Amino acid sequence: MQYMLLIYEDESLYGPDKSGPAIQEIVGKHMAFNKELGAARVGGAGLKSTAAATTVRTRGGAKTVHDGPFAETKEQLGGYYLIDVPDLDAAIAIAKKLPVLQDGSIEIRPLLGGT
Repeated sequence: MQYMLLIYEDESLYGPDKSGPAIQEIVGKHMAFNKELGAARVGGAGLKSTAAATTVRTRGGAKTVHDGPFAETKEQLGGYYLIDVPDLDAAIAIAKKLPVLQDGSIEIRPLLGGT
């Protein structure tokens, strides 16, 4: 079964351009995590900050374009992993090992038809 692990953290911890020591620390942890995942990892990537985001919103059939995410939140989507594991319990076990800098959350979502 395929699952998306969505990583939510406070992106301000990494600095305005994600180039400080905090990002170097977490990248090293993710490199080690990738090795540990092995064949279970199907894909994944980090994302640039929300300052680089663009949102297309549809309301009443009309589409509008906005800078950044729609809502202010304490945690922002910073990256994801796509994994292929036997079941939700295996996905949870992997998500518990996923490195985050400080506080954060990992949302686990099964893919439609992701068998």
